Amino acid sequence: MEEIFDGVFHWKAEHPNIGMEVGCHFVAGSGTAIDPLLPAEGIEWFEGRDVQRVVLSNRHHLRDAPAIAERFGCPILCHEAGLHEFADGGPEVTGFAFGERIAPDVVALEMGSICPEDTVLRIEAGAGALLFADSVISYGGLGFVPDNLIGDDAEGVKRTVREHCAALLDEDFEHLLFAHGEPLLEGGKSALREFVGAGGGP
Repeated sequence: MEEIFDGVFHWKAEHPNIGMEVGCHFVAGSGTAIDPLLPAEGIEWFEGRDVQRVVLSNRHHLRDAPAIAERFGCPILCHEAGLHEFADGGPEVTGFAFGERIAPDVVALEMGSICPEDTVLRIEAGAGALLFADSVISYGGLGFVPDNLIGDDAEGVKRTVREHCAALLDEDFEHLLFAHGEPLLEGGKSALREFVGAGGGP
């Protein structure tokens, strides 16, 4: 676990289904775990940290949310467009809408491109951060997941992602965080502007 800025913790863990490390985050100010797999320190790391909620940036990021929710008696939140994923025997998940403040320091912003519920989370800590679900990844630069994971109209989805990213440039942020990839803690707004202007990066 690493505190990467002002009460925001980042860690990586290997996802059991895809065999790759993914990014997980905890916003200490509001006790918000985002897309969590359990860290190397175990679920005990969260003890005494007043966990209030687990937020999924899209429906595919359930990961270890049920274990944390059960341990700390807190809700799991996902954008309402993704709730069907949990309707048939899944854990109890509460929906939110784009534009909603889902924690005192976290606001859900619309991406909805690679899947309808794909959410960008604006975190009001440090110089401000945007956290991306699956629409933008960060491995040696901002980019997209492989076309075969996007769907039939990969280029159309990429255009929509770029359009939504352009709108996000009006938000107040400096840091970029990712469910897939390395945090970008300096020059995030410039990097996102370049990503939009360059037609989507690598």
